[in-house]
Amino acid sequence: MTTLRPATREDAEALAEIYLACRRDMPYAPLVHSDQAVRQWFAEALLPAGGAWLAERDGAIAGFAACSMQDGALWLDQLYIRPGLQGRGVGGALLDHVLRQGADVCRLHVFQANPGARRFYEAHGFTLLSLGDGRDNEECCPDALYQWVRVPAGNQ
Repeated sequence: MTTLRPATREDAEALAEIYLACRRDMPYAPLVHSDQAVRQWFAEALLPAGGAWLAERDGAIAGFAACSMQDGALWLDQLYIRPGLQGRGVGGALLDHVLRQGADVCRLHVFQANPGARRFYEAHGFTLLSLGDGRDNEECCPDALYQWVRVPAGNQ
């Protein structure tokens, strides 16, 4: 069973490790920051900003999501699942929780070279808005902008 809870600063190291492990599996988008800089960013920026949730399974952190509001839309800034636990409902549980936060629109960027992530978001109702050439991300890796729009009750 997957349980969700708000992430706290005390979770920073565990979440950074999940992020780093996942990013090591993305040779098309090499990290531009050191592992230590990533850990520091989790502890000093991402988690204190709020909007981060984690999923636990069997007493261990299995993944996390982090969101922010920008220009009236909810942005899913991060969604990472511990390697070996993908495809077991953890990401879906986190994404469903994020989408229940009440925003009418949710947007996210994903690397074009990550077909698994693209299929995941499309299966959860996200539609492709545009493809980017990587100029707007620090990895300089082509990305895709996706959007989810809440369907008003009665129109489903």
